[in-house]
Amino acid sequence: MFAKKLIDFFKGGKHRRISKWLHYFPVYETYLRPYRKTPIKMLEYGIGHGGSLQMWKWYFHKGSQIVGVDIKERCKALEEDRIEIRIGDQGLTETHDKIHEEFGEFDIILDDGGHHMHEQIVTFECMFPRLKEGGLYIIEDLHTSYSEKHGGGLEKDSTFIEYSKNWIDDMHGWHKRFNESLEPNYNTEHIAGIHYFDSIVVIEKRKRSKPITQRIGPDSF
Repeated sequence: MFAKKLIDFFKGGKHRRISKWLHYFPVYETYLRPYRKTPIKMLEYGIGHGGSLQMWKWYFHKGSQIVGVDIKERCKALEEDRIEIRIGDQGLTETHDKIHEEFGEFDIILDDGGHHMHEQIVTFECMFPRLKEGGLYIIEDLHTSYSEKHGGGLEKDSTFIEYSKNWIDDMHGWHKRFNESLEPNYNTEHIAGIHYFDSIVVIEKRKRSKPITQRIGPDSF
């Protein structure tokens, strides 16, 4: 009988190889647990040996659909019941277009793919709008933003970390009266929360309206 926690399945469950930083698991449990009881659609970029897809299959409702994307042709052989695999380069917009055309919107998107800057940015820009309202978008291994091999570097403008810092300004896009440079955009209306941890970020997608201030109670003396 499997334990209920992902970390226990990771360490002792029956699965193919999984490579994950251990400090990700409390993050998973915090944000993924509310999605366990009903069927969902989950998309993961980066398949490796296929073990993480098996972990999500085990963790989520039996009616859930798990989709994996990888550039390596050999990964297609890792398909099994409730796990579908598609081959494509996540650095190309057409890969994401084809995934959306076939599967529609997802409840959870997890980017554990190539980890190069352009791959992470293209994937987010193509797929965050195709995430369901109320869904989660997760990017792992953000430390590659500091790796020259992946196109990164500390405070380098083109890294995913620097790119993602703009989301903070986006969330405040309605407050133009304080700064003329602020402008509402898609992210303003759909990013409800951003949660950074070491090498991983979780974005909550939820339709937002322009903030309203209310004052309740008697005036102060």
